[in-house]
Amino acid sequence: MDPRGVLQVPWGIFASLVVAMLLGAILGLEREFAKKPAGLRTNMLVAGASAFLVELSQLLTDQFDDMFGGSAIRSDPIRVIEAVITGVSFLGAGTIIRRHASRDVEGLTTAASLLFAAAVGICVALSEPMLAAVVALTVAAALRVLGWLETWALARFEDKHS
Repeated sequence: MDPRGVLQVPWGIFASLVVAMLLGAILGLEREFAKKPAGLRTNMLVAGASAFLVELSQLLTDQFDDMFGGSAIRSDPIRVIEAVITGVSFLGAGTIIRRHASRDVEGLTTAASLLFAAAVGICVALSEPMLAAVVALTVAAALRVLGWLETWALARFEDKHS
């Protein structure tokens, strides 16, 4: 029988999940406003899943330590983070499209925002929610401001060369 009880919820893990999803929403809103394929829900899920997986790995390690006195398992938290990054990179690769008619590539920024959403979730799970919040806000602001700057610069370039 589980010593914590069948219905006991690890609220700290749940709180990490919620915080990560809310911070992922900040990145997702920017992508949503930019009308990109991986928007609000995707970024929320990536950030939340990243935090949840890191938290679960710690929970599993703690349970093994309790059952076997700490001698049965050695945990490497970096491996979990590597697995999360690999999974998110695979997901991000699916957002990248190269148009055959031109040399344009789309989706790179969206893929990068998914990677940042994962990093934000990992950061929350590592008990650094303020750092995660600052990073999420900084990335969202950079995406928005640089998007406007890019649009402005392209418009000026086209005006000069038309």
